[in-house]
Amino acid sequence: MSNKLLASLVAALSLAACEERTVTSTPATVARVEPKVQQVIPSKLPAVRDSGVTVAVTPVVVDSGIVDSLAMSHDTPTVDHLARATQLETVGDFKGALIEARRALFTTPDDVETLSRIAKLGRRTRQPAITAEAFGRIATISPTDATPCISQGRALLDAKDGTGAIVAGKEAVSRDEGNPEGWQILGLGQLSTNDLSGAIASFEKAVELSPNHGWALNNLGFAYLRANETAKAAEVLQRASVLLPTVAYVQNNLGVALERIKRPEEAKAAYQHAMDLSPKYVKARINAARMAKVSATEFDDEDDSMSDVPADAHPLPEP
Repeated sequence: MSNKLLASLVAALSLAACEERTVTSTPATVARVEPKVQQVIPSKLPAVRDSGVTVAVTPVVVDSGIVDSLAMSHDTPTVDHLARATQLETVGDFKGALIEARRALFTTPDDVETLSRIAKLGRRTRQPAITAEAFGRIATISPTDATPCISQGRALLDAKDGTGAIVAGKEAVSRDEGNPEGWQILGLGQLSTNDLSGAIASFEKAVELSPNHGWALNNLGFAYLRANETAKAAEVLQRASVLLPTVAYVQNNLGVALERIKRPEEAKAAYQHAMDLSPKYVKARINAARMAKVSATEFDDEDDSMSDVPADAHPLPEP
């Protein structure tokens, strides 16, 4: 075989090899099927008895193009985003954990565990609106359980949404009239919207159901102070101070009530106790400083209403 013929054959084989590599390096075309995603739109809580209020606080799952306000879309369906959320939460990355939990919700919009995790992480990252919506969805999924309504109401109070808290509180008591925490949330919502008579009635119901409920007694006393029912305020705040002896704002509120019923020395002692418990508690310091400047004679001449005296209501701590 001639050298020219041999060279031609080698060149042809080399070209064929290059063409084969070019073809096999191109990936095959695969039809990608996008997962069907259930989206959500806001809707009202289940019917609230005699609420008189319409607030969009909970969603229902529908097939639509509206973006879910809780779920975060992603293109990694094989990743366990809830497990990732757990890992990030363990190392203290709560914002990252919340993102992963919201990604998990994208493919499981009705999963209570995922919604509960989002609610918890919403609290940890100081995003009460997210927490409130997550609990609202749980309340819709569990239509007879008052607990998620109570938790939602607490989050709405943190978000300064008193009207929404009233809706959540009324739903809670409609589901379980014997749960004092539902009445507490309702009362705090009413208090935040200046419905003093409603708040007093709600807190009285909570105390009736749980007579040694120190938080409810404090809030009832605060509502009585706001309504200038001073003697009643002093009585329930005395009870609250015994049940919650280490809570500074309870002692401060007791001092306000005692000051209004003309018992200045006991009021001073209550303010001092509040400051001892919480040295940076501004309202107690203001009240104590004012009392220190007023003589007994001047005190007797004070207006009984004393509506500018700082006092505090406070929701229940998270369980």
